[in-house]
Amino acid sequence: MAGAGAPIVPPPLPITAWAVTTGESGMRTQARGLAAAVARTVIEKTVGGGGLAWPGSRGLEADGLAPPWPELMITCGRRAAPRAIAVRMASGGRTVIVHVQDPRARADAFDLVVAMAHDAIAPAANVMTVATALHDVTGASLDEAARIWSARFAGLPRPLAGVVVGGNLRGRRFTRADARALLAGLRRLRESQGGGLAITPSRRTPPATGALLAEAFAADPGVFLWDLEGDNPYRAILALADRLVVTSDSVSMVSEALATGHPVEVFDLGFARHARFIQGLIDQGLVRRFTGEAGATETGGPIDATREAAVAVRALVQARIGVSG
Repeated sequence: MAGAGAPIVPPPLPITAWAVTTGESGMRTQARGLAAAVARTVIEKTVGGGGLAWPGSRGLEADGLAPPWPELMITCGRRAAPRAIAVRMASGGRTVIVHVQDPRARADAFDLVVAMAHDAIAPAANVMTVATALHDVTGASLDEAARIWSARFAGLPRPLAGVVVGGNLRGRRFTRADARALLAGLRRLRESQGGGLAITPSRRTPPATGALLAEAFAADPGVFLWDLEGDNPYRAILALADRLVVTSDSVSMVSEALATGHPVEVFDLGFARHARFIQGLIDQGLVRRFTGEAGATETGGPIDATREAAVAVRALVQARIGVSG
């Protein structure tokens, strides 16, 4: 669901792109999402986390990186970055290489680096700073999820608040006190505006948090709570809710919510790791802190960094090899 003013990205180019990471889910989503926005054929590859003779190409075949070389290679995560440089050398400079996040290396070794403000990379002609994380949530995927789930959500009262609950982060746990505070906010929300709730925990959500929410809303027909069984309603909630409440532990979840065009509120868990990101969005008017209190909910989205980056990457590929859509 692209919003007004979002860059219009033409259909994918008739090229092959590799989306290369060391396998972490959040990194895969970013590399895959950007690749799919640019290239008609996307091949995901997972490489080892060990070193690579850099800038030479030794070790590429051990990671399943071998000719024919793609027109575009997108890496995410610092351990994948050396592979991109090696592939560009091996391809004779034909492969366009793009790195997402801070490569922890010289940015000018890449055709483009797509980074967020908190990555603190020095400005350069080939460094693109975006407000949110890249992702693979598209209008088409949201429309499909809405089609599948609309009947199941039809009985929930409106306005419908979609609630996306994360979990622990390294160095900071999602505590029972956090869960109680979230629950209190959700109860205030229903008291102040009525309507229903569609809640989806994640695989990272502590069982105690899920149990607390399940007990609180067990007899409430106005609340849907996913029990982690069967199909995941996450994208359907993004598509069908009137407003979204997202916990602050996941930059990706907040970024995906912002791409929908719905008002987004962040339940701030106080995770230091994401404090700068969340505060930056608040300062820009893109999100509000969630308290459950009545009041204006409009925020400044939608914003879709994947679409922004895709426009820039597409231009690089076309300039390099002259392909057209």
